[in-house]
Amino acid sequence: MNNPPKRNLFVRILSAVWSGLDSIRKVVHLFLMLFVLIAFIGALSGGAPSLPRSAALHIQPNGALVEQLAGSPFDRALAEIMDNAPPQTLVSDVVDALAYARDDDSIKAVHLELSSFGSGGISKLERVAEAIRDFRESGKLVIASADFYSQASYYLASHADEVYMHPEGILFVQGFGSYRTFFSDAIDKLMLDWNIFRVGKYKAFTEPYTRMSMSDEYRESLTHVLDQLWDIYLLDVETARGLEPGTVNTYTQDLATLAAANGGDLAAVALELGLVDELKDRTDIRERLIELAGVDDDNSDAPSAVGMGGYLSQMRLLKGEAPEDDQVAIVVAAGEILDGSQPPGSIGGDSTASLLRQALRDDQVKAVVLRVDSPGGSAFASEVITNQIKMLRAAGKPVVASMSSVAASGGYWISADAEKIFAAPSTVTGSIGILGMFPTYQRTAEYLGMRVDGVGTTPWAGELRPDRAMSEQTKQVFQAVIEDGYDDFLSHVANGRGLTVEAVHEIAQGRIWTGLDALNNGLVDELGGLDDAVAAAAASAGLEEGSYGTYVVEEPLSPGEQMLVDFLGASQRLGISPGFFVSEPGVIERITAELEAMMDPLLRFNDPKGVYAHCLCSF
Repeated sequence: MNNPPKRNLFVRILSAVWSGLDSIRKVVHLFLMLFVLIAFIGALSGGAPSLPRSAALHIQPNGALVEQLAGSPFDRALAEIMDNAPPQTLVSDVVDALAYARDDDSIKAVHLELSSFGSGGISKLERVAEAIRDFRESGKLVIASADFYSQASYYLASHADEVYMHPEGILFVQGFGSYRTFFSDAIDKLMLDWNIFRVGKYKAFTEPYTRMSMSDEYRESLTHVLDQLWDIYLLDVETARGLEPGTVNTYTQDLATLAAANGGDLAAVALELGLVDELKDRTDIRERLIELAGVDDDNSDAPSAVGMGGYLSQMRLLKGEAPEDDQVAIVVAAGEILDGSQPPGSIGGDSTASLLRQALRDDQVKAVVLRVDSPGGSAFASEVITNQIKMLRAAGKPVVASMSSVAASGGYWISADAEKIFAAPSTVTGSIGILGMFPTYQRTAEYLGMRVDGVGTTPWAGELRPDRAMSEQTKQVFQAVIEDGYDDFLSHVANGRGLTVEAVHEIAQGRIWTGLDALNNGLVDELGGLDDAVAAAAASAGLEEGSYGTYVVEEPLSPGEQMLVDFLGASQRLGISPGFFVSEPGVIERITAELEAMMDPLLRFNDPKGVYAHCLCSF
């Protein structure tokens, strides 16, 4: 019997490769089939849950109150599925939920649970407080509770009908302050040369690198702003609670004495002064909510309630606005201003300009509102954004700026060319000034036994090395660039605001102002919120009230990203937790992440010219 002839080596290799590829194809095919099956089952089971006929709306803001969630839509969606999203709550989510609940007969009350709420600028808190007041006009109650109240969470609680705190809780209202670490001596001991270039006697961003204490000029400016913010907080809280003027100040100024008189029981102090209505634990809160909304169908010990996230998803689906032919687009500019494309939570010169271009190309968009919540950053990126605003206006689409908690320095730069600027009385704005920094460490290197030497064809060859000292002529060039940037800033504001350069210089020089000050000195046109800015933009475009819609311009998920998010979401609904496949970060990873977060504010500055319009003024 003859054996079959052996195939040659080349044929055997091709056969093995084909067999391997075929095996991979089968595995991929299996995963695709599994994906389709899970997505199909998830779709069948992923409908919005039906709302109970009687329920309390449970609003539990987590972390900071923000105008825009940080991170790309894809990264954020994955983080939410993995239960690893940063603690942030959108102002618009809370406002929308309260607006829907006001006219919803199934919602009998709102429960504001504020134990996990961290912070929020006053203007954001005011916007939520206004929504609470509007909800209360329906005759339904708002119940606020917390184990511990921070200053921000108590502001919101004070606008509720009933304010409760855990008997072992603490209400801590510390007032407003701004404290920074100054390390000029440390820089000297490390033998670093921190070359500073700035214009404006109030421009304090660089002070920690050159001083060991705050300058008198900045202390004066800062005190003026902080006092105004504190007065606004006190007035709003005491008015909302019906307290005698001075009650909250008494609590903060005499807290040590009051605590001693009550045996250290700060909850009793808050109750005694009327800052809270009663001290109730979680069982008491549940019983109160059961009185208002009834018992949960599946748990007789729990009140009938619906969470804000699920409620919003369903209501936006059921009550979404009918599409309008005419739209007012809202572009959110939140975070530091950086060059290039940046994810939400930061303002990229290119990425924010791209959002504005979308509004420019969209024929349905008749006007644009730029919602600004930024302490500034790259001067170059600010100008890139400004140029796009000018193009919108040149195309006949009005642009109105709406300032949130902070719109200072670069944040003011991108607002100045708007047709009209709205700010809250508590907005921190202004800080019209320019700075630059270039540290060198040649003295440190020499101490360690290293020295740089070489030759170049011009005086500038090797000049911008951090291991070489800056020459005097280089310093002169840097300072000239900074002064030119300041002149450009002044001219930009003067042209946008219809002021003289001299008048702008008088209120500039890096000084910060509240929105109320800015109205008086001409930096803003009106005091008002986002809704006021939208109405003004629509009116400027000739749109009648009720004849237009609004939408927030955002970068959508790509089809592939949406498919993956849907797949993971469907898996989660089927009980397969995606987080199961992700390991928890170790100690070294957590420490590294914290160090990166500490250094990030300096390391990510990326202006091509090294020129910044930035204000460290988020309080």
